[in-house]
Amino acid sequence: MLDQITELFMQYGIWGLFGMAFLDSFISPIPPFFMQIAMSLLDPGSALRFATVAFTASILGAPIGFLLGKWLGKPLLHKLLPEKWVVVATEKFAKNGDAAVLIGAFTPIPFKVFTVLSGVFNYSLTKLMLFAIVGRGLKFFLIGTLFYLYGKHAKVLLDEYLEVSLLAAAALVAVGWFIWNKRRKRYA
Repeated sequence: MLDQITELFMQYGIWGLFGMAFLDSFISPIPPFFMQIAMSLLDPGSALRFATVAFTASILGAPIGFLLGKWLGKPLLHKLLPEKWVVVATEKFAKNGDAAVLIGAFTPIPFKVFTVLSGVFNYSLTKLMLFAIVGRGLKFFLIGTLFYLYGKHAKVLLDEYLEVSLLAAAALVAVGWFIWNKRRKRYA
């Protein structure tokens, strides 16, 4: 089923990639990552353009996920969970939301999870957008740059080293965030 949906979007080329990346920010079960790789494999010279399209669409969709979480997610959460759990979850997201959104924007975890939860837990839309720009930018442009520089051989590199590379990059992002947060608190 995922392949069929991806093929449907692939028929529309760059606009299909835009649509898939946009929808990924708030509803789609299929990450645009796979379509970006497929398109970059077919045309490595356009890989950075594909990265720009996917990045832009993903960022434009993030506020919609945020608003869906705020309008629909919060009432649903209050119906499904006891109030004390909602309070604890809100406090945890307020405390660790920066790291969650930054790392979540970069990792293979569906981005919509973080945009919707940001709205549900009253996370700052400004911070969501800032961390989405950093995390999504790293993710899409890393892939685009690999294909632009290495052509079709980038697929072999991604197949062999993707998981390790993403974990290492996520760890570096987490360490960078931790250091930045500590310095910010020290000078505040």
